[in-house]
Amino acid sequence: MTLDDAVLMPVTSLKGVGAKTGEALQSLGIYSIYDLLFYFPYRYDELETLPLDQLNDGQKVMLKGIVATTPYQNYFGYRKSRVSFKLRIDHDIIMVNFFNQPWLSKQLEVGQEVAIYGKYDLRKQSLSAYKLVAAKNADNGMAPIYSVNRHIKQKKLQGLIDQAIAECLPGVGNAVPDEIRQKYRLLTDCDLVMAMHHPKNPDEARAGRRSAVFREFFLFQMQMAQLSSSNKKQIGHAKKYDLGEVAALTKSLPFELSADQKKVINEIFADMFIDKQMQRLLQGDVGSGKTVVAVFAIYGAITAGYQAALMVPTEILANQHFRKISEMLEPFGVRCALLTGSTKAMERREIYKELADGMINVVIGTHALIQDKVIFKKLGLVIIDEQHRFGVAQRLALINKGDHPDILAMTATPIPRSLALTVYGETDLSEIRHLPAGRKPIISAWKTSDQMDDVYRLMREQLAQGFQIYAVTPLITESESMDLENAEALCQRLTHDFPDQRVVLLHGKMASADKDEIMTRFSEGEIDILVTTSVIEVGVDVANANLMIIFDADRFGLSQLHQLRGRIGRGQTQSYCLFVADPKTEAGKKRMQIVAETRDGFKLAEEDLKMRGEGDLFGKAQSGLPEFKMGSVVSDYPVMVAAREVAQEIVAKDPELKADQLADLKHVLEYNKLVQARS
Repeated sequence: MTLDDAVLMPVTSLKGVGAKTGEALQSLGIYSIYDLLFYFPYRYDELETLPLDQLNDGQKVMLKGIVATTPYQNYFGYRKSRVSFKLRIDHDIIMVNFFNQPWLSKQLEVGQEVAIYGKYDLRKQSLSAYKLVAAKNADNGMAPIYSVNRHIKQKKLQGLIDQAIAECLPGVGNAVPDEIRQKYRLLTDCDLVMAMHHPKNPDEARAGRRSAVFREFFLFQMQMAQLSSSNKKQIGHAKKYDLGEVAALTKSLPFELSADQKKVINEIFADMFIDKQMQRLLQGDVGSGKTVVAVFAIYGAITAGYQAALMVPTEILANQHFRKISEMLEPFGVRCALLTGSTKAMERREIYKELADGMINVVIGTHALIQDKVIFKKLGLVIIDEQHRFGVAQRLALINKGDHPDILAMTATPIPRSLALTVYGETDLSEIRHLPAGRKPIISAWKTSDQMDDVYRLMREQLAQGFQIYAVTPLITESESMDLENAEALCQRLTHDFPDQRVVLLHGKMASADKDEIMTRFSEGEIDILVTTSVIEVGVDVANANLMIIFDADRFGLSQLHQLRGRIGRGQTQSYCLFVADPKTEAGKKRMQIVAETRDGFKLAEEDLKMRGEGDLFGKAQSGLPEFKMGSVVSDYPVMVAAREVAQEIVAKDPELKADQLADLKHVLEYNKLVQARS
């Protein structure tokens, strides 16, 4: 069974899926029938059957019985259909109606034993059916629950997945080669899809997940192994940087580089000096001075006659880096440019021209840097900040704009070395573990909502001394499901409680220009209290902001709390961070104690991984690791290691995957690259 191109067709090629539904599915990252088949549930409801005489009106239930009449299909309204038949349950007969799942009429026949999940109508003695769950002899039904949003409902998504299974399942092929599947006792892709969407029991669901996790890690590691193999073939260009000019930059600094910074700069310069493409990941705690290291790398490349590009995930961070880098390098005649989604058309065209002419030495920007119109004359260094925010294809899109440029990836979220090497392959690793000299450790404390008087007292003290404050909350607007502080209500409350202070709201849903304007005003001291969400967690640097209060702090992961805390303590004065939270569990209380008592980001990252895995309830991307849908690189770490070993063996033997048994794998990897580039 091989991968059929029809499975990779747009999801709108399914009967009954129009443009509107197609857009709704795209909001979940589902573009093709293949995406739909491999969009797996995140949990299951285990359903037990009940006798009819125990059912209440409107109760959701699974009923098992025998199809007593030939399913009848009729249409009504625009693209609406109903499949109806009678179901015999012991001596009783009830009517079953499946809405908008016309393909089921071909899957049901008289005398067939079925289990059906739906909503029971006591008066009509009928079942408004949601899905065909399992055969009658199954002990329990497993109803899959999918991650959905306001654009598409659970029932609609389940119906489309079932339709794709009915019409296209044989065409999924096998991404994991037979030999590997047999070695690790994994399901075929066809069986895997069925086991994930329609498990007959918990054991089958576990077997499905086990195979799905390996498959996901394997595809990721294949991409990394191919990238590593390609990089080994790529001979880079030695950059004979000017040591005298680099020394002049060092002398111009108003501070002395830390020992860690000097060590890392030397590692980077050693890489740049030889004719091998640099592949280096720089891990550094918040506030450790990674940006200064990046400036030295950029200037070194420029003195060697090359251009540099720095790509960051947010416009706020891009603006900040641009200001900082311009301030440090323009006195040395370096031309800097800023390119983001907010850059005006005329300015954008000028930047395109000057990059192509070589007039611009370094460009700082967001995803805007990977657009086709961005062409460099001689790109020699690519720096990617918070690199886990970008997909492999996005990183490659920028790297490929140069002739084997040196690559420096940076992250402020440290992860264990063994994990980093497993996830990021053959990348060389540099670490900055100590803060620059003169920085005072941030004093942190956990406060409950009963201790708000203490919080307000410290706020007034800091404001009286002329310092500014961040007030951070998880949500933007009120939530019916979660009793949390929200930014709008908090802004109103603080405006009322601090009438003499300038209180302003900032959140991620604002227009970029508005966010930039607010951050500029905050940086220039025109705002006293900035009420914000986690939009400010990466890179924002305002030395006069000495106090941060994080409300509902237990809703953030430890690493994310540490990232947020890193926005303060940027100057020479004493800074404070208060975590306001009322955790209900012992684990929640322990987390608050850990983050209040621990300032070492590496230690916190270890604790976060131990306690919560790599994901945060808010801000999963902040773990510093790639985001996987099925697997956890912490709890499933042995699977990741096995997948990596297998992938490296395959690529070592057949880098271009020319063998017939690897045809499906090659096809899936090519498709995944297209998906990553699109996202």
